[in-house]
Amino acid sequence: MTLPPADWMERRGLAALVAALDGKARFVGGAVRDTLLGLEVKDVDIATPLLPEDVMERLTAASIKVVPTGIAHGTITAVLPDGPVEITTLRRDVSTDGRRATVAFSDDWKEDAARRDFTINALSADPQTLELFDYFGGLDDLKRLQIRFIGSPAERIAEDHLRIMRYFRFQARFGKQQVDEKAYAACTAAAAKLEMLSRERIADELLKLLQTEDPRSALRQMIDAGIMSHIVDRIDEDSATVLNRIVQREQRLHLAPTAIRRLVALLPKDSDTAIAIARSLNLSRKQQRAIGERLVPGPADNMPAPDAELTDIRAFAYRTNIDAARDVALLYAPDDALPDMLARLADWQPPVFPLTGGHLIDQGLRPGPVVAKTLAKIEAAWIAQGFPDEQWVREFVADLKLAG
Repeated sequence: MTLPPADWMERRGLAALVAALDGKARFVGGAVRDTLLGLEVKDVDIATPLLPEDVMERLTAASIKVVPTGIAHGTITAVLPDGPVEITTLRRDVSTDGRRATVAFSDDWKEDAARRDFTINALSADPQTLELFDYFGGLDDLKRLQIRFIGSPAERIAEDHLRIMRYFRFQARFGKQQVDEKAYAACTAAAAKLEMLSRERIADELLKLLQTEDPRSALRQMIDAGIMSHIVDRIDEDSATVLNRIVQREQRLHLAPTAIRRLVALLPKDSDTAIAIARSLNLSRKQQRAIGERLVPGPADNMPAPDAELTDIRAFAYRTNIDAARDVALLYAPDDALPDMLARLADWQPPVFPLTGGHLIDQGLRPGPVVAKTLAKIEAAWIAQGFPDEQWVREFVADLKLAG
């Protein structure tokens, strides 16, 4: 069996890269899997029995820019015009502790494939003939959309505890069969080991899971097995109910999912607790700010009720941003109000407030704290009036009689 030709194989510079490796290379991982599924391929990875220094010398001689991104573990990155390609020397594990592995280089393709997590990720293909290599039944699992660990699930998880979360992410993205009983049991038994991992790795994997088209079933399985309690505290059945409503709305309105929106749906509706969880995950400041913008507390019917300031969603968008306002509408608006809220945000951009403190001083207001207070008062009135034009602002200021 061969890999079907795909557009990504025509990326500029890829043929020259393959030629420089002189037949000692295969396409591996997601590029092979996703091509077989007819999905768009974003990242291209290559494996080779050549040592990293040899790879770098060959690519440099072929005038291909190369970066030693992970040379200690056998990975270098070729910088091509249409995007980077990672090239990794075949490896075998010398030791593992559930967080990181000590590796030795190898020339055995099957030995390298055995290090991977799932059978569907262990497929490889010759770049020139496109011949497929399948050592662990990955092709059959791909046809059935069955997610299986390579060999013993417990052993694969012991090598890297994050594979627990990866199992459910791949189940959400590709799995159409029921979870594998052995895999589910192994994930459940080792769940507490997740607490040994860095919060950054946990958060990254959680956001990837939430970004899948429909993570609901996988998340519910993780909740039922007690796995989520080792990832994020206080995500429970009520959280799953809220997420279910959000996913239904996204699907009904044909909206692309976003991980932050869905994470807010899962988090407790107490703002302080939610922000504390976001911090505990070591999310970036940008991500924490985005979560804070989308928290509007006040539970009602398993969903927070709209805050008073959401009466006009444009006012909320002005104070935050369009994306946050759209997410807030999806998260909190009653069903009958949601279409109008979203319509009011479509093709609308928050205007610029046409007044500064300098304008007020020019009108006779003394410099000092009163300027900022007066400016805020005028801006609040301007927002409440639906962002009227500059003439309205001038008349409003004139009525205040600022002189003195």
